[in-house]
Amino acid sequence: MSLLPGLSLSAPSTATPQPDAATHAPPRTEELSPRSELRFEVAFTKTYRVRLVRGTAELFGSELAPGTTYTFSGIKGAIFTWHGCTLELQGEVESEYVGSETEAMVEWLNVHGMLETARDDATMGRDGNGGPRVLVVGPDDSGKTSLLKCLTAWSLKMARTPTIVNTDPREGLLSIPGSLSAVTMGSMLDVEDGWGSSPVSGPTGVPVKTPLVYHFPFASPEDSPRMFKPLITRAALAVTSRLEEDDEAKQSGIIVDTPGSINQPKGGYDLLMHIISEFSINVVLTLGSERLYNDLLRKFGNPQSADDVVHVFRIAKSGGAVARDEGLMRQARQQQIKNYFFGDSRTSLNPHGQWWDFGDLTIYRAVDPTASHAQSHLMPGMDYDDSPSGQGSASILEKVLPSQEMVNAILSVKFCSGNSSADNVCDSCVMGFVYVAEVDEGRKKVRFLAPHPSRWGDRALVWGNWPEGVGDLVA
Repeated sequence: MSLLPGLSLSAPSTATPQPDAATHAPPRTEELSPRSELRFEVAFTKTYRVRLVRGTAELFGSELAPGTTYTFSGIKGAIFTWHGCTLELQGEVESEYVGSETEAMVEWLNVHGMLETARDDATMGRDGNGGPRVLVVGPDDSGKTSLLKCLTAWSLKMARTPTIVNTDPREGLLSIPGSLSAVTMGSMLDVEDGWGSSPVSGPTGVPVKTPLVYHFPFASPEDSPRMFKPLITRAALAVTSRLEEDDEAKQSGIIVDTPGSINQPKGGYDLLMHIISEFSINVVLTLGSERLYNDLLRKFGNPQSADDVVHVFRIAKSGGAVARDEGLMRQARQQQIKNYFFGDSRTSLNPHGQWWDFGDLTIYRAVDPTASHAQSHLMPGMDYDDSPSGQGSASILEKVLPSQEMVNAILSVKFCSGNSSADNVCDSCVMGFVYVAEVDEGRKKVRFLAPHPSRWGDRALVWGNWPEGVGDLVA
């Protein structure tokens, strides 16, 4: 996928944290014993520097290079060591302590070994269906993404190229929040940035990844199942086609991350079952919920055939997993959006302003699912996912004219013409995102902030309810 390539790299980054007194304080050292980890929390306005002096250590599976200083901001992280190490630390943190209850890491490594055995079977031709297709499930803040990063980083060390799929619109993977993405990992992860960088982030020391991104403009899949399910189907089809063209990626398998909101027993785990079906999942890893584990164990306890076998495992939750309040999550979303346009502390980007006439724009807005559901007057026994007769995606997206209400909103630019049907607009993947800086209703013009100076031509734009607007992005 091309995310508006050709970025200009000159403007200073707005995401650079402000220096604080603790940053200039003398560095201190911390000795970690084998199988222990340094857990820390850093605010977005502070910086925390870590340097590995002796031994080996890793952050969510990605090894720290000896003698290299890593800078963190706005993160809750844990640096783990298998054999012991010495760290040099500098900066101000909200929380910092050494945790010794790390049995979960041993169990996670055993899971990695199990997946590697399945990949070896696929490589040797003993499993014609390819490598393992893994789904990670559990409540919010149970450590699902941390497990996903560890399994990915460890597989990359084994020269694998797993395909990672994010189905949580609240947290963007190589994209901004409000998106579903899939990417085949062919290079190491970035210790500071986590997943690394996509082409929108400009040049970095780590090779960039090229994700496939779909726009899901709601906070939770349950807000609009009629939009979420087709996007999952489209993503699964694209991923499956990609694996069939790349034997190495097929043998490495798939790992899918999920939002905690769909892991609820109400409705029989409908959205979860849809993901399992579309991606042909054969391994489910559950964290933080004994009920979820037992419910899924019963659901897949009597497979009809060998192809229907789904192995369900209960995985230990990391002792370092902590709850994230809504204020922190909102700040993280805004920071991701700012980084998308302006870069981070290491790479400054220069976005461009563009004026467009009302008549040159085709804008769709995601319909409030609560309002549309209330107006549909469903009859008893009718499923919430059933579309009102004859409406289809027209009940999910509606054409709108630019207005002041649109100011500060994020719009996706789709890989389809503005004249496309609502179905095509819904299903099309994303070219990139733009920010609405100003709407002049008198002159009938809109000023956008875009990563690229070129105009995107005849493309459909989608305005969603998620993520919320960022009011201080431009002056």
